[in-house]
Amino acid sequence: MEDNYKVPPQTKIGHVHLKVSDIEKSLKFYKDILGFELVTMYGSQAAFISAGGYHHHIGLNTWNSKGASPANEYGVGLFHVAILYPTRKDLAAIFKRLIDKKYPITGASDHGVSEAIYLNDPDGNGLELYWDKPKENWPKKSDGSTEMYTRHLDLDDLLDELKT
Repeated sequence: MEDNYKVPPQTKIGHVHLKVSDIEKSLKFYKDILGFELVTMYGSQAAFISAGGYHHHIGLNTWNSKGASPANEYGVGLFHVAILYPTRKDLAAIFKRLIDKKYPITGASDHGVSEAIYLNDPDGNGLELYWDKPKENWPKKSDGSTEMYTRHLDLDDLLDELKT
């Protein structure tokens, strides 16, 4: 008997919990630079932050990592956390904020289905800040499947979104 189970299409990834070396350092980044809101602290070892008052989109904890060095870039583990912005203009706004705060980015790409800015948090956890293009504009392969790629993202064009 074949197992045809598929995850329901309405399924979403709810939150991520990151091991960090210093709660205050992480909060300065996630709150003061990216603009997330502190929902609650769990003692002095964990913080829960969100956008729009959700119980938490990101958990930060030092339960097993207080004072630790970043994870080895070439080992197994998290590659990046992707944070979806509602519009291209919202992505442009956070990109401008990173520029203004002189926070380094590690890359910027057009993936056909989305546009993304890449950076690392203070502990070296990878982040992708992105927006999805409208589904009807996603490129298709000759067989009708979605075509994704990695191409240069025109950052000046992205910033032009803020002029409208």
